[in-house]
Amino acid sequence: MTFLRVTGMAAAVALLAGCAANVDRLDGLTPTGDAFTQQLALEYRDFAEFEAFEMRDWGDADHFAAKALRAADGEVVLPEELGDWDIDEAFIPELSQARADLLAALDGNARLSFPVDAAIAQARFDCWVEQQEENIQPDHIAACRDEFFVAFEELVAMMVPPAPAPEPMAPEMIGPIFVFFDWDSDVLTPMAMDTLASVVGQYAAGVYDSVMITGHADTSGPADYNVGLSLRRAASVATALSDMGVPAGIMMTDGLGETELLVPTPDGVREPSNRRAEIVIQ
Repeated sequence: MTFLRVTGMAAAVALLAGCAANVDRLDGLTPTGDAFTQQLALEYRDFAEFEAFEMRDWGDADHFAAKALRAADGEVVLPEELGDWDIDEAFIPELSQARADLLAALDGNARLSFPVDAAIAQARFDCWVEQQEENIQPDHIAACRDEFFVAFEELVAMMVPPAPAPEPMAPEMIGPIFVFFDWDSDVLTPMAMDTLASVVGQYAAGVYDSVMITGHADTSGPADYNVGLSLRRAASVATALSDMGVPAGIMMTDGLGETELLVPTPDGVREPSNRRAEIVIQ
């Protein structure tokens, strides 16, 4: 993150004292909330203390200490927004894709089902972002990047749905189940196909009357265009589910464009979490 550089001994001392405020509050940190936010608080605490006491980067240390404190209070803080960091454009595509994939996993119940692993993956992503902005220590950048991909791949592997149990009792309702799309696309990604395989397994495990599929879009395009895009996304999901064995006759589709955002944003923002279809089985 780009922090104001202050010159002069008196100004530097004052800045150090201000930047240490949140770091000082990490002493004796006792996280509350669910398992995900508790682990995330500990991960951010460790990273903030490393930046403060090993790297002497008090600005970034204060930033991640603040995230640790918010997570410790039970708040679900999100991975870093790349637009908040001064990162060389050459590295943006890989980081953007990594963030989109991470959010898809987190929003796909990883926080609830695998809270420790999900928190580690998010913290390593933020470490990668912070190091990539500085872009002066290739070994640190590589370590954070590699640790993120190891953690993320382990998380995705654990999210593969188990085989349906014999003679299950069908729940009253399943969902919403999220399927995420690339920007301006209705093409299902490999991760989306894995999610649909899980939907088919849950459908096959019980007796259901309907599958409702609702498409959504982010705010980055015209509102009327996004309505059409959201309808195409819903249709794409319905077609894939039909090909995988869900009867077309019990599926209904709708598209809400950018009217019901999962993550509230201003107009014109590309937000991966809002590019989705939601599936509800009843």
